[in-house]
Amino acid sequence: MKLYKSVKISYCLLLLLLHLEGFAQQPQTTLPQLLQLAEKNYPLLKSKMLDVKATQEGINISKNTLIPSIDASYQVDYATYNNITGMAYPQFIMPISGPPSSSNNMNGVFGSATSLLLNWQPITFGQRKAQIDFAKAGLQYANADAENEIFQHKIKVIYAYLDVITAAELVKVYQNNLQRTEVNLQAVRSLVVNGIRPGVDTELFKAENSKSKVELLNSQKYKEQTLIYLTQLLATDNYVTVADTFFFSKLPVTNFSADSVKNPLIHLYNSNIAIGFARKKVLSKTTMPTLGIWTTLYARGSGVAYNGTVKAAEGLGFQSINYGIGLQISLPLLQSARIRPQLQQQNFLIQSNQEKLNEIQLQLKKQNALADTSLNSAFAIAKESPLFLESARFSYNSMQSRYKSGLATISDFMQAQYALIKAEIDYKLSYMSVWKAFLYKAAVNGDINLFINQAN
Repeated sequence: MKLYKSVKISYCLLLLLLHLEGFAQQPQTTLPQLLQLAEKNYPLLKSKMLDVKATQEGINISKNTLIPSIDASYQVDYATYNNITGMAYPQFIMPISGPPSSSNNMNGVFGSATSLLLNWQPITFGQRKAQIDFAKAGLQYANADAENEIFQHKIKVIYAYLDVITAAELVKVYQNNLQRTEVNLQAVRSLVVNGIRPGVDTELFKAENSKSKVELLNSQKYKEQTLIYLTQLLATDNYVTVADTFFFSKLPVTNFSADSVKNPLIHLYNSNIAIGFARKKVLSKTTMPTLGIWTTLYARGSGVAYNGTVKAAEGLGFQSINYGIGLQISLPLLQSARIRPQLQQQNFLIQSNQEKLNEIQLQLKKQNALADTSLNSAFAIAKESPLFLESARFSYNSMQSRYKSGLATISDFMQAQYALIKAEIDYKLSYMSVWKAFLYKAAVNGDINLFINQAN
């Protein structure tokens, strides 16, 4: 029985080790892969692409107005046939054909009719083309809106990716700090036992060791929070393995142009202005005439013969057949006066959208200057960080030796340890600040490939 339990426990441990080994060997996800995953999975981005497809169909709808309409109908009725000479507005009255009746006869007869009617407007004097151009402008706007949303979302993904990497590096810093604290605690205990340092130093380092554990736990919590936010932007429940130390060993090379026209916001607002002009063209074309071609073939049946003989059931069949073909041109004579305020309104809307574009261009110009300032400042700080870290390490090692020799107080030693961990954190953050400032500059310029090409 004991042997069985031992084998079972060993088997479970083996499975656990294999699982952990497989988890540890899980391939890391690169930044381009994350961006592709976000573009493929994120619901809002998929919604924007569906909007583009729907707008594309709008162009086909406008083009299909060239297709003629053909309507077929059949009807049968049972009604009286009393008629009178004179005019009546037909909106609420069912008309009756035939000569006037000498008296009212309340006996009904059957009647029937069938028809085939074709209507076609091959020439619209620019109205159809204006509608097609308006639909194309809508497609251009939908594409620009989707491109802008994808661009903005990719920026969010990259920022979240950098936050995850930064959090992982900070966890390493706090792990190293905890190891230093534990080593120092053991050393202090030996010094206290040998009577070199007072016993209170042990308690102080115990508190420092506990503080280091709390800082490590908080850093691990922050790492998990950043990872959860990244998976939210990726719209995935799968675990994402991200561990890239490249950003803390190399700084980017700036090669930006002064032009920010590539920013998708410019394209989006230009597309909105184009929609305004296309809508104005549609309105102006409503004053043009329309040419219609119609043709018909129909047959009728009646239970009343031409000589007045009543045979009610014969109305179910057809006695007369007719056909016709014709042209019709219509011109809205007062349409110009009607749409004049609408055209003026559209002009104001176009001017309003132009001013919105001017505002975006102004914002991008100032953001570009702000990005330059942030990037230059980040480079300067990153240049000083290694010197600060080297000095903090030297100071810590020196103070550690002086403390063990009884030449420095515990306050001096702990202060040197604080300075060291701060220098280590500042070093990591200074390099990451350069990359984030570089990303901000690329975002303002509207080309994140400038960032991605250097991040790989």
